[in-house]
Amino acid sequence: MEVGIIDRKKQIVDAATKSFSLFGYKATTMDQVAKLANVGKGTIYTFFSNKEELFDEIAFTLMNEMKGRAEEAISPNVTFSENVHNALFSMLEYRKEHKLTIKLYQEAREMGTPAVSDALHKLEQMVVEFLSERISRAIESKAIKPCNPEMTAFVMLKLYVALIFDWERERGELDKDEIANLFKLYLIEGLSY
Repeated sequence: MEVGIIDRKKQIVDAATKSFSLFGYKATTMDQVAKLANVGKGTIYTFFSNKEELFDEIAFTLMNEMKGRAEEAISPNVTFSENVHNALFSMLEYRKEHKLTIKLYQEAREMGTPAVSDALHKLEQMVVEFLSERISRAIESKAIKPCNPEMTAFVMLKLYVALIFDWERERGELDKDEIANLFKLYLIEGLSY
């Protein structure tokens, strides 16, 4: 693709991201995106067949950025527990800070928009797959006991979501060390003596 075409496509994607972040998926129109991108509506259809296709591209980019954050947080010099904590924490912090994800979770909760629910399900599945791979490697290297990697990844993710989002909404924010200690207590060491 030519540089001008790539720039135009990026301009449209950036404008759509802004519109989805401000208004949500349901309320965003191609007319709004065209106006924000300062292009004709027909130009958008040069790159994307419809709003769903445009949204899917943005969601795919979002997933890759979150996965990149998690990979950056992993270090060969720390324990499995620390790596999982750092990866999960960085992904969920990204989700918490990114205006688009905030709006999408709000829209899914309030309206249950199918396209948004599907995108969020894919996002969660990406996180579970990312963690499952690391858990499988940790089992193979005998760093952790044998377990179902996918189920364990799912439980880890849900614990983090509960601590970072649900607990905070009701009782106040926990810092990264508190979350790490709770994660270690509940999932790595367990509660029994």
